[in-house]
Amino acid sequence: MGDRILITGATGFIGSALSQYLLEAGHPVRGAIRASKRIPRREISESANLEWVVLHDHSTERETDEALQGVQIVVHLAARVHVMVDEASDPLHEFRQINCVWTERLAARAAAQGVLRFVYLSSIKVNGEQTIVPFTEQDIPKPQDPYGVSKWEAEQALDRISKQTRMDVVIVRAPLVYGPGVRGNFLQLLNILRRGIPLPLAGIRNQRSFVYLGNLVDALARCVHDPRAAGRTYLVSDGEDLSTPELVRQLSVAMRTNVCLWTCPTSILSWMGQIVGKRAMIDRLVGSLQVNSSKIQTELDWHPPFTVDAGLSETAAWFRARTSIRVVTS
Repeated sequence: MGDRILITGATGFIGSALSQYLLEAGHPVRGAIRASKRIPRREISESANLEWVVLHDHSTERETDEALQGVQIVVHLAARVHVMVDEASDPLHEFRQINCVWTERLAARAAAQGVLRFVYLSSIKVNGEQTIVPFTEQDIPKPQDPYGVSKWEAEQALDRISKQTRMDVVIVRAPLVYGPGVRGNFLQLLNILRRGIPLPLAGIRNQRSFVYLGNLVDALARCVHDPRAAGRTYLVSDGEDLSTPELVRQLSVAMRTNVCLWTCPTSILSWMGQIVGKRAMIDRLVGSLQVNSSKIQTELDWHPPFTVDAGLSETAAWFRARTSIRVVTS
């Protein structure tokens, strides 16, 4: 039997997949959820090696210590993620409270309880928003939004705790994650393609890195048990970058739909985004953001087990099934 692993955000998009992966690998998993009434996904709830604990940003020190009792490794996935319509009066404060303050408090208690390793899922937004050459771990962090700032501050807090204690810290920065269960802008794109809405993206000549859920989970699992990962920061991706129109076309094929792409100058797209308050979203559509993941490949001998085609196909299959179920039950 392997080390006992506490996973925060264990019922989320990434957490449920990672929990299942580690359970199948023989690790006892303790899944942290925000409330005892929240029902875990069925496929990861029927295992003798799985238990559930309530743990969140308002947990007391005693509650946190109880959740950490007997745990050798923590994988911290829970976070305040991108809010599409953020109504907070001070978004940076809200992001800091969850992504930085709680992370630091949890890591400090983990170290005090004798946890050996703390794996933290960060974001490529720590590096920045756009690239001319692919981001690497050696780049000076330049986060540009509250989410990225809070993630970078959390990384710095974890580095301080690691230097003051015997607990290893491993940081994984990921670009946009897609796969079955995806939400946010990627899910919006799937819905647009299902409806056959023409898109003014044919003229975009960018390159963007993504990471399929199965690849990210595999990389996180490697960081959980590989001793060479101690104290390291890694950028991960599928290793197959796509332009925005390439992504749309490949998704369309996987979804078995027809897509109509037409050309609109990027300057006009940016202007339109500014007018409707969607400039950041347009910038992501037209700009490049590439990740160099050679460090984790070299140091940990990790290579993405799934191709982009496989990842997009699995995502499309999930979406088609999800949509058909909704149609039948509506």
